[in-house]
Amino acid sequence: MKDLKEISVYDCSIVELSRIKDRRGNITPVENFANIPFGIKRIFYLYDIPGGESRGAHAHKNCHQFLIAASGCFEVVLDDGKNKRTITLNRPFYGLHIPPGIWAAEQGFSSGTVCLVLASEKYDEGDYIRNYSEFLNYKI
Repeated sequence: MKDLKEISVYDCSIVELSRIKDRRGNITPVENFANIPFGIKRIFYLYDIPGGESRGAHAHKNCHQFLIAASGCFEVVLDDGKNKRTITLNRPFYGLHIPPGIWAAEQGFSSGTVCLVLASEKYDEGDYIRNYSEFLNYKI
């Protein structure tokens, strides 16, 4: 695995998840190490986000995240301290893998959006970098 200081926005990847299609509705299974590159230790979701609000705007030292637009759509702005990249998530069978060492912010939520987040670690405040200047220093 790369050193966190070497991880770039180009190490973030869109993953197409499998779909089981049925006339009664579709199913997308998510399994540890099968269609996401880590074991899931925490799941949470964002919803009822007021228009114009953004979420995230932090980085992790150890935690991998996998974001899915379970409903609606939103953008994820990725930043490695040198490069920026914006990804739009708008299908429930696509997810975005964000490795540690990437500053990520979610924005432009459509009405009724549900952002599902799968995380490789349990919540640990010490894993977060919430100040952008500290993030830039961390990446040097």
